[in-house]
Amino acid sequence: IEEELSDRGHDLPTFWGNRNWHPFLSDALKALQSEGYKSTVCLVTSAFSSYSGCRQYHEDLAVASLEVPRPPEIQRVRVFWNHPDFLGTAAELLTESRVKANLSKNTPVLHTAHSLPVSMAATSDYEAQLNEAAQIVNELAGMEGPCEVVFQSRSGPPSVPWLEPSIDDRLQELAADGLSEVLVHPLGFIADHMEVLFDLDTQAAAVAEQCGMTMVRTPTVGAHPRFVSMMVDLVEEAAGLRDDRPALGVSGPRPDTCLLDCCPAPSRPGR
Repeated sequence: IEEELSDRGHDLPTFWGNRNWHPFLSDALKALQSEGYKSTVCLVTSAFSSYSGCRQYHEDLAVASLEVPRPPEIQRVRVFWNHPDFLGTAAELLTESRVKANLSKNTPVLHTAHSLPVSMAATSDYEAQLNEAAQIVNELAGMEGPCEVVFQSRSGPPSVPWLEPSIDDRLQELAADGLSEVLVHPLGFIADHMEVLFDLDTQAAAVAEQCGMTMVRTPTVGAHPRFVSMMVDLVEEAAGLRDDRPALGVSGPRPDTCLLDCCPAPSRPGR
């Protein structure tokens, strides 16, 4: 992103802030403030809308701003799940993986995403976004077989219902139906981090092997040039430097500023 900004003639520094680890969001805001910046564009790396993937970041940014004297004004970028360059990059990588593995266009595709508690998913259109994005990626990649969204990386007590099916369960079901090959695409993740490397490359791959299936996992969009260029496009959008707001599918581009009732936190039992 820094290189792409520089290539476009933007002399803009980048700052890193995390919700759950160092450097925290407040550290990033303090660094901005100490260097004299009065405004900033916030790029949240979650592609899809949900309380934990979007709104909670902005709530935490508001809290972090209280820790900083004269904090910079924050302009966020929109969620980008239906941006043509996000979905187009995913489709390119899906095609490359299929061709490299010599699989047919009829191979089933399991698009994976992080599972959420059902109560949290119900307060957003997380599932609808995933389903629409999965269909678009398959169409762009010219796939002719079935595709579906499955979930991974659930946590918490077993008594709390989370989104299903899990990828492990679905692999076993497909094998029982006689299928021997499957493409796995981590649609809900933008980088090959631990949840992708362990949950898919280790755990799901072991399930597939036990079932006698060939499982091919496609890369995440990561630092693909087209995806990085899109990220900077979104920064320019949020900064008022671009008028176009491209989006694929029927949902249209999301606003930079969420509505007040967007993706609220789920109510806790008994409240």
